[in-house]
Amino acid sequence: MLTQLAGLSCLARLGRPTRTSHRSSANAVCVLLFFFLVSSAAFAWAQSSNMPDMPDMPGMNHKTMHAPAKATSPAAEAKRLADKRESEFNHRLAGFFVLLAGIFALLEPRFRKRWPIIRYGWGICFLAVGVFLLIFSDTEIWPFGPQSLWYALSHEPEDLQHKIFALILLAIGAVQIQTARGRLKEGLLAYLFPVMTVIGSILLIFHTHGGDMSAAGAMQKMQHIETEHARFAAAGLAIAVTSVLAQRQQRFVEVCRRSWPLLLILLGGLLMLYTE
Repeated sequence: MLTQLAGLSCLARLGRPTRTSHRSSANAVCVLLFFFLVSSAAFAWAQSSNMPDMPDMPGMNHKTMHAPAKATSPAAEAKRLADKRESEFNHRLAGFFVLLAGIFALLEPRFRKRWPIIRYGWGICFLAVGVFLLIFSDTEIWPFGPQSLWYALSHEPEDLQHKIFALILLAIGAVQIQTARGRLKEGLLAYLFPVMTVIGSILLIFHTHGGDMSAAGAMQKMQHIETEHARFAAAGLAIAVTSVLAQRQQRFVEVCRRSWPLLLILLGGLLMLYTE
């Protein structure tokens, strides 16, 4: 009887899933999800880079689509060039701060005991770029231009999205600094950072960019801008996934902890190479 009970007990233990098996399965799922997201982003990137011209659709105004570009006045051309320079400068300055934030985040685990101030580095970078975008991203808005803030936010989707980007960066920077000061629990930052990054990446995918579509090369320019924003979004999604894995993963935790700052540096580099 004792032998039979011992045998049944062993079978029950063999059939019961252990914590180790659950953890291994969860790790495998997370790694597969990560590579799936990165592969999907890379595929979308390649597709957007090699997107052919769209065929004519029923109901399309062929006269408008195939008409030669209208000549622009010197004043309109000067305004277009000024807007182009402003947009490129904004993207590149934002890219510099994002790249710098990635460097601080990468070096922090190694040097925070020797230089405790480095803990605040990437949070300050996010605050700096957030304040810059909040104030200077759209100079047609008061006090730099004639438009009121309410009119711009309610009538210009591009301006509204820029301010949302700024608020996302400000939120991440403020929470990171408060976490480094010990005022907030680290779990809040670990939750907020990937969520805000995903939201920002989705906004980048659907980001609207104003411009005169009747100008010469307008369609090619718009496709080029959409491709660049698709790359930003792909890098943002990869940052979100690896930052989550850095908190949840056990087997590849060190790899993930280094991956998301490196991807942040990559995103900063892409922003600094932005052209229109």
